[in-house]
Amino acid sequence: MLFLEFIAGSISGAAGIAFGHPLDTVKVRLQAKSVYKGIFDCVAKTYSNEGLRGFFKGMSFPVLTTGLANSVVFGSYSNALNYISQSDYDLPSRCKQASSAQVFTAGCLSGIVQVLVCAPIDLVKVRLQGQTAAERYRGPIHCVAVILQEEGVRGLYRGGVALALRDVPCYGLYFLPYEVIRKALTETGEEPGTFAILMAGGVAGVVTWACATPMDVVKARLQMSGAGGRQYSGVLHCISVSLKEEGVRVFFKGLLLNSVRAFPVNAITFLAYESLLKILCAPGNQKPSLQSHIYHKDASSLLSQQV
Repeated sequence: MLFLEFIAGSISGAAGIAFGHPLDTVKVRLQAKSVYKGIFDCVAKTYSNEGLRGFFKGMSFPVLTTGLANSVVFGSYSNALNYISQSDYDLPSRCKQASSAQVFTAGCLSGIVQVLVCAPIDLVKVRLQGQTAAERYRGPIHCVAVILQEEGVRGLYRGGVALALRDVPCYGLYFLPYEVIRKALTETGEEPGTFAILMAGGVAGVVTWACATPMDVVKARLQMSGAGGRQYSGVLHCISVSLKEEGVRVFFKGLLLNSVRAFPVNAITFLAYESLLKILCAPGNQKPSLQSHIYHKDASSLLSQQV
């Protein structure tokens, strides 16, 4: 089960990342630096100075490691929900009801595990995306080597507290709107269609990123502080300095881009994940899809990747 989930999560996650990475690059640069007047100015300067290639900086590393991230998130989420609701992996047990609080708690636990495993991956991605004219890092491996040499192992977790403050509650929130919308768009007793999965996944992504953006700004600034950016002593110092110098609006930098990017990326990721599981699983031994990770109040309606 976990192996199939890893395969499906790897491919679906890679598809989502490849689709949304250019917008993510613009978002990171807007959040971490104050040299851009807005989205279009950032896009224009990036294209003028670096060409199309500039929008795909740092993409190879998260694409290659997204299988790990997806399997960590959804594997830990599934196991946590099973433990909290005292259910088993067999299908009849999965029909048990789980409350919204149990779903939220399981999502938060998966967020904790994700931060511990994937914080270095996110740091390298942000560092590579933040490069403009000066090529401090030649690639992901060189980036890791430089960080270890200059900051030690601890440097790989720079911005980890902000990442945890962003991901732990937001992973808890991520699964709830998906379930509500998917169920609302599916006839009772029937499998969810393509439209239902796309809409549910897209809206879930937008809702989650709307809540995550303020701490995402803080995280990006802390991560870039070790690469020649403004130095901050921690999360609270970053928040206070940013608030004092740029006002409350600074914490919503990239919100529009996050929302625009989140809908198609999460819609594609969810749809690819569900479709791949159907292909990978034998007809007589089908693994419950992502819908079964969230337990429905109606036993006739059964549910790996985020963000």
